[in-house]
Amino acid sequence: MSRVLLGCAAVLLMAADASAADEDFHVFTESPRLLLTKQRLRLLQRERERDSMRWQQFDALVSAGAPMPEAAVAQALYYQVAGNAAAGRKAVEWALSDAATDLRQLALVFDWCGKAMTPAQTERLGEKIEKQLASPRDRLPEQAARALGAIAIADRLKDQGESILKPLVEQWWRGGKSARWARGQEYALMELLHAVRDNLSIDLRESGAMDFKEFSTDYLMAHYPAPFRGSDNDFLVPVFSGDTEPDPKDAVWSRAAGLAMVAFDPNAQETQYLQGWLMQDRYAMRDPLGATYEFLWANPYQPGLSYSLLPLVFHNPATGHVFARTSWDEDATWLGYFDGHLQIFQDGKLQTLRSGVTPKPIRVGDAVLLSAPAAEADGTQRFQASTEATIVMGLTPNAAYDIEPDDEELAEGKTDSGGTLVVALPPETEAGVRIRKRP
Repeated sequence: MSRVLLGCAAVLLMAADASAADEDFHVFTESPRLLLTKQRLRLLQRERERDSMRWQQFDALVSAGAPMPEAAVAQALYYQVAGNAAAGRKAVEWALSDAATDLRQLALVFDWCGKAMTPAQTERLGEKIEKQLASPRDRLPEQAARALGAIAIADRLKDQGESILKPLVEQWWRGGKSARWARGQEYALMELLHAVRDNLSIDLRESGAMDFKEFSTDYLMAHYPAPFRGSDNDFLVPVFSGDTEPDPKDAVWSRAAGLAMVAFDPNAQETQYLQGWLMQDRYAMRDPLGATYEFLWANPYQPGLSYSLLPLVFHNPATGHVFARTSWDEDATWLGYFDGHLQIFQDGKLQTLRSGVTPKPIRVGDAVLLSAPAAEADGTQRFQASTEATIVMGLTPNAAYDIEPDDEELAEGKTDSGGTLVVALPPETEAGVRIRKRP
């Protein structure tokens, strides 16, 4: 049997190596290459023909020349969908101006407005993008922008983009140089995933420092229950740290990321829950920044599942995040433990608990959540468990603990990367629990 298992393992490793060897980092796809697949572009053009609500909002802003934070991206998208030459020329004029320095936006204009440029403009803009590609950075948004830039101008590069895209995937992404996705970078991540898969047929979710198994549910749960009332529409507010007020721009990019997640894997059950959560009309973005991405990514014809069927308690062992809510209503009590922050949202108020402050345990359904109690002189930490799942937050990350419930045998547990320990007791059991970190 052991020989059979070793043989199977060897075959799997050989298959993985062969798959990696078969990867081609040369870009030969047709324009538009970035984000606008043929299927998505057809959908957007049909939305224009149907005069849908999202098209009406996008069309009204662009046609009226409304001030838009990313006017060139909006005009370039308008050019692709409506064939409006004037919009394409405006986008190109911006991209060629001295004020235009954002590599990501330059790449989108180059890719989407190729037919609107003269040969001289194509040369100038391509040269401008190529110069920016020479400065690699390690942050995810910058690397995502480099990928978009290399794909956009691949035809003018001697190796069709390989010298940029291959090390970006093999060394930066798979080699561990990329950090785990950081809060607020979800949209840049999704653009990178889409661009690489659409042009290289490589799904970055299958490798790298990030674990995508629970990604969409983690994203969904990391929003406060009460919406933010914007001037154009309501926003679902993503978690943030600090004592500041929520930034509507962060909510825009967060929703855009969620819509792009659904578009990336619409058939997965997790993203179908996400689709059901996102497709609430009150949250459709109508503001000058969000309307572009609402139109680009939202697909109201994609079926979704009722998000209210999701568990009220979510623990992501890969990130150490814990999110819980008493219901899916706006007035629900919500608790979040993420990136070392412990927050409670209750009665419309957000409270961030400081280090050393231990809140009363919060019971949500069959789970009890509490922050780690203070250690005694011998290192023992005590708490009361009265449920099948007690989630203790704020312990030492990736550490082994001895767990000793009253009248039960000693057991061993290990915290995740966020310092969270899940203690399970038999059904309908209430007991004091002692835990101690192993040396």
